[in-house]
Amino acid sequence: MSDLTTIINNQLIESEERIAALKEWKALSSIEKKGSLEINNHIHTIYSFSPYTPAMAALKAELAGLAAAGSVDHDSEAAAGEMIAACAVLGLGGCCGIEIRVDFTQGPNGEFFAQRKLNNPDSFGIAYITIQGIPSAELEKTAAFLKPIREARLLRSRKMTENCNQILLDAGFQTIDFENDVIKISQYRKGGEITERHLMAAAAEKIINRFGRGTELVEGLKKHLDIDPGPKISKLLSDPANPHCLYDLLGVFKTGLLPRIYIQPDKNECINVKTAVDFALSVNAIPAYSYLGDIKESATGDKKTEKFEDDFLNELFEEINRLGFLAVTYMPPRNTPEQMETIRRYASEGNYMEISGVDINSSRQSFKCPEVLDPGCRHLLDTTWALVAHERFASVDSNWGLFSKSNPLISLSLQKRIIIYAEAGKTLDLFHPEESAPNIIENLRKGDVKTSKWS
Repeated sequence: MSDLTTIINNQLIESEERIAALKEWKALSSIEKKGSLEINNHIHTIYSFSPYTPAMAALKAELAGLAAAGSVDHDSEAAAGEMIAACAVLGLGGCCGIEIRVDFTQGPNGEFFAQRKLNNPDSFGIAYITIQGIPSAELEKTAAFLKPIREARLLRSRKMTENCNQILLDAGFQTIDFENDVIKISQYRKGGEITERHLMAAAAEKIINRFGRGTELVEGLKKHLDIDPGPKISKLLSDPANPHCLYDLLGVFKTGLLPRIYIQPDKNECINVKTAVDFALSVNAIPAYSYLGDIKESATGDKKTEKFEDDFLNELFEEINRLGFLAVTYMPPRNTPEQMETIRRYASEGNYMEISGVDINSSRQSFKCPEVLDPGCRHLLDTTWALVAHERFASVDSNWGLFSKSNPLISLSLQKRIIIYAEAGKTLDLFHPEESAPNIIENLRKGDVKTSKWS
């Protein structure tokens, strides 16, 4: 089985080969499904930055006992086909989306947002949003929409590499070759994105090559780059057998190196938020604002203490309402109970769908998300299944997108539609979701929605 998992997670081969290996794994597996209700639909893959191919991400979700899983990559839809296919092989609810950064400063309230950090630690007036539930028929159009964004980010990444090389050169390290050290470890040529993490990974390899793994690595960071990882990470990096060394080092570089080489993105890379929302609506997808909230202590370890949206939520929600957002997405492990109660209130008052998951992009992270089983979060299970149903139904018939104006159920409240779609999603044949979707759509048309086994 280990040979099969190596193939499943081999980013150098074609997607079809990984899916074939996953099918073989499934046929040979004697592992019983754990039957958890947990979901996670914010999993990054190799098409942005992650240790996992889409097929491997689905398998990790299966092994964690999840009921549904979804990929969300930065500036790229390239994982979608493989992720949906892999989830079908394993009998998981599958969905896909994208994550992009957008400019909030170009609208009538632009001056207000230009002076504030929304959910992006690196920039004022720039925010992360997701576009969820992209129907299969719209993936090609989505790729075309993202192409200029990817090209603009590529140019900025080249310039940041030059900045990084100057630091490496001054410290006596080997410099980074952008083509061989950055592009080569990405999936850019196959529609993926190059992120700052690719550049940090290339720098990390140069430093590991110089000092090896262990205490010399920690001392080298302090002496040559003036980076102190702190006692907790220093202990991890001092272990020469640490299998997560690269990802631990990336966390250190995020605060110790990236700010020294960072170049602010331009408006070609971070497009007008209204343009992004309008595109999402045009392809029957669901634009979602990604709530971060003020950080006192980062539960996931990748954010420093910092203030974000909590002081101006009224103004923010007025703006996302004006812009046409349909959903809010957030991650329960990141937020306090008070923050989640507040964001749920705003979502309810504004009639926004709530979408959740856990940001997976490191080998240290667990795919499990037990927080969604807490009483205050269990509604996120239904919204995930409604998202699964929306994506499958809209892939078969665009009229049946959850928010489609021609949806026969559009006169119902959003809450009622989510309940109906959640039940419908849970009754899909998860091994053949799109094949079973037409029959369920017909039942919905007749008003026949059966209670599912997942309730």
